[in-house]
Amino acid sequence: MRRRSSEDRAIGDFVDRVLSRPGSRREFMKKAAGLAAAGGAAALPGCGGPAGEEVMLKWKEYFKGNYRLMTRKEKDETVRRLERLAKLQDGVDVQVSTRPEWKQVLFGYGFNITRCEGFMECVSACVRENNLDRISKTQYVRIFEMEHGQMNVALGDGKFFHEVPVEGHFYMGVQCFHCESAPCIKACPTKATWREPDGIVVVDYDWCIGCRYCMAACPYWGRRFNWNEPSVPKDEVTRKQHYLGNRKRTRGVVEKCTFCIQRTREGKLPACADACPTGARVFGNLLDPESEIRYVLKNKKVFRMKEELGTDPKFWFFID
Repeated sequence: MRRRSSEDRAIGDFVDRVLSRPGSRREFMKKAAGLAAAGGAAALPGCGGPAGEEVMLKWKEYFKGNYRLMTRKEKDETVRRLERLAKLQDGVDVQVSTRPEWKQVLFGYGFNITRCEGFMECVSACVRENNLDRISKTQYVRIFEMEHGQMNVALGDGKFFHEVPVEGHFYMGVQCFHCESAPCIKACPTKATWREPDGIVVVDYDWCIGCRYCMAACPYWGRRFNWNEPSVPKDEVTRKQHYLGNRKRTRGVVEKCTFCIQRTREGKLPACADACPTGARVFGNLLDPESEIRYVLKNKKVFRMKEELGTDPKFWFFID
């Protein structure tokens, strides 16, 4: 792959700085309008080739508008731009899907607290699958070590570093619970987060302004703010991605578990459920009476966290 020259990097850095400053929209629009009128990226000195292409792709992404309102053609164009940007910026070939929800599907999740032994395989799998920042050690899934008789997760140990399982303790996992009546959705001032028909609460990272109101509203510690430009080693990037899932995020946006939308809409389990060595995690279609999650709800002792809030989470804890 062609290495980016200092001139290329300077151009890319300029665009990043301009797009990251709230008050610079007029400045960038003026420059971009002049650029377009003059015949594209090649009109700027030093803006030919990959650097100029990167400038134009970023410009189009920035002003494309809300993903939910886009036509199928616009979505496809966006995906092509994102795939090309990944190649230009990171030298990685990715496939970004916009696959919609399936009909008659409502996803639900069950967590068996009698089987989980705190091995953290689920956490590691989630980090790998969702291209989470390795520097800040971002994690969507958290496992709490709890003393027997204790049910308040806030009093559990979510940062344990010792051999597990520990006698006299059990383990509870939390992540986004994909609530039917999600407080985070109500709190978002730009409508950057919403609930899909299959129950998955998603975020359009291009629409998020990083105000973190959703984080304050979530009672389940389900959201993470991206303080850094995400760093993922090139050979560890998960290349099958979804626009509303594990595609590359930017510094200054909120992200969260999406039930691995890039996997579940392809008929696979979320990475955490697939990796669990003890079978403590159950995932499936709540509308299918023959699904494993429906069996759990019908035959096990189940409960939901903070039921009194009326959020109607699609995440149940259960006991054998």
